[in-house]
Amino acid sequence: MDLSSGDISAMVFKPIVKDDLGNFSLDGHMLSVLMALDGKMTLGQVAQRAGLNMANLREAASKLHKLKLIESVETATNSIDKDFFDFLIAELSLAIGPLAEVIVEDGVEDLGFSLQNFPTQRAAELINLLAQEIQRDEKKSEFKQNMVQKIREKGY
Repeated sequence: MDLSSGDISAMVFKPIVKDDLGNFSLDGHMLSVLMALDGKMTLGQVAQRAGLNMANLREAASKLHKLKLIESVETATNSIDKDFFDFLIAELSLAIGPLAEVIVEDGVEDLGFSLQNFPTQRAAELINLLAQEIQRDEKKSEFKQNMVQKIREKGY
């Protein structure tokens, strides 16, 4: 899991209980984040509670994750279905051509997910990321409109 890019504010982590915690050197931000994580609050909420900006929180959470002191909590979120991705790829293909499927896969991966577990609440973020690949403004606008309509239709 990559915490160095994308929007991490909706992610939820919990601390991992380790007997050898004293063997790790933690800075103040890391300690604040570790103490605030409860497996229920999002990282955005943790940042507010710990008084950190998202850049500092991202750095601290990334270090804690690399040290295996925190783990992601898989919240009971719904994943985007195959029908939505098929429509997304078809719409993007109309705007940029045959590389659309690869660009969608790369975009999903850039946000830290796979096609099988992409959360529905991040659909709009994915659409905005993919729209940046469309050069012509009228095609970009049409793509966004069609995808917003599909998001509404699906109830995402």
